[in-house]
Amino acid sequence: MKEKIVIAMSGGVDSSVAAALLKEQGYDVVGISLQLWNYSAETDNRFGTCCSLDDMADARRVADKIGIPFYILNMEKEFQEEVVDEFVSEYLKARTPIPCTLCNQKIKFDRLLIKAEELGFHKVATGHYASIVEDDKGRLAIRRGKDRTKDQSYFLFSLSQSQMQRVAFPLGEMSKPEVREIAKSLGLNVADKSESYEICFVPNNNYRDFLEPRTNGKGFEEGSIVDSSGNVLGSHGGYTGYTVGQRKGLNLGGLKEPYFVTQIDAETNTVTVGPKDELLETEFFVNQVNWFWEPDGTAECQVQIRYRHSGSPARVTSFPDGRARVIFHEPQSAITPGQAAVFYKDDCVIGGGWIE
Repeated sequence: MKEKIVIAMSGGVDSSVAAALLKEQGYDVVGISLQLWNYSAETDNRFGTCCSLDDMADARRVADKIGIPFYILNMEKEFQEEVVDEFVSEYLKARTPIPCTLCNQKIKFDRLLIKAEELGFHKVATGHYASIVEDDKGRLAIRRGKDRTKDQSYFLFSLSQSQMQRVAFPLGEMSKPEVREIAKSLGLNVADKSESYEICFVPNNNYRDFLEPRTNGKGFEEGSIVDSSGNVLGSHGGYTGYTVGQRKGLNLGGLKEPYFVTQIDAETNTVTVGPKDELLETEFFVNQVNWFWEPDGTAECQVQIRYRHSGSPARVTSFPDGRARVIFHEPQSAITPGQAAVFYKDDCVIGGGWIE
């Protein structure tokens, strides 16, 4: 009897090829697209995002082409509660959230696994560029994708051991050009489809327009822009419009060198700025740490503090309360509250948490 597996289909080339590969490998495959957001109030086709209505139509065409059943699962309520509400809440706390990680954690690898089990499917697959590996003690971990330019292991640090036992990543050992070639050879309509970059629920990537009506104006009051000594350099129209490391949009004249956002204080509605060297930090804390391979007190590893950060050597000390202290060997720029810090050894995720 064929092993059953659900493939989460976003309508992009990656999940489409993942579905085709699973079918080729002999699995009993069912494609599911997640209806996460209501686009009916918007006038554009959400080009450049994922999970739009057009994407679902593409996913259905791919499923028909490769000969697998396809369904759309409405999870708008869960997405609103678990991802969108958290996104808004984090910005009000002057933090910079990662909704894609929350979507993976709360929706794709939690709610979808539960739904798949209800349908009699024990496993769920996605088109992520990552792999699952096992050490000599039987512990599972996420390994970086072979294509380092597309590696998505950073977004998967929150998976549990039980979830990893039920998840498959067919593209982990492939490169993006290889995936596109397979799509072309199969005649899939998405073979040359462009990448998704914007957050799916933020129209035109305009955070302020999305956040303001959802916060009753909180976080959009005028406040001061100050330097590290407290000198007022200018004003802003709300701290929610800024993130640590930001340079553009400060509208500060008469400075001898470029200034960047170095700190945001929600309580005082103050944005602190300074020259680039004031962004450098060596030590910080993370919370809600999820360990795949927990160290005995401390671990020397590579720590990645945002998706496009290459990672840097650090010492990580774990605490019983689910927190950890990270001390980089060399100062790093723009360590941003709300982002994830992910810990690697030999290209494998050994843990990760949220930057305080």
